[in-house]
Amino acid sequence: MSRLTIKVNGQEVHGNSRESLLTQLESAGIQPEYQCRNGMCGACRCKLKSGAVDQQDAMAFVGSNEILACRSIPKADVEITFNYELITSLKSLTG
Repeated sequence: MSRLTIKVNGQEVHGNSRESLLTQLESAGIQPEYQCRNGMCGACRCKLKSGAVDQQDAMAFVGSNEILACRSIPKADVEITFNYELITSLKSLTG
């Protein structure tokens, strides 16, 4: 599957099954917190409410139903939530 929908904190954006969630959110103008981009810090931790991701190896702790946006590649439409308000730029949210 190449094109899919990513719903993040109630906003929908178009995504793909090739890039990390963090990269795709940034491309859509959404700015989640992050520090390392390689799964070491855990700053991009979020809740996976629905859907499926390929969670690549990481050192940061993740709890039940949590994923790291920098290390997760969606396999299907996903819904995720961050426990803080995200900054959104003026880029189109529907890609």
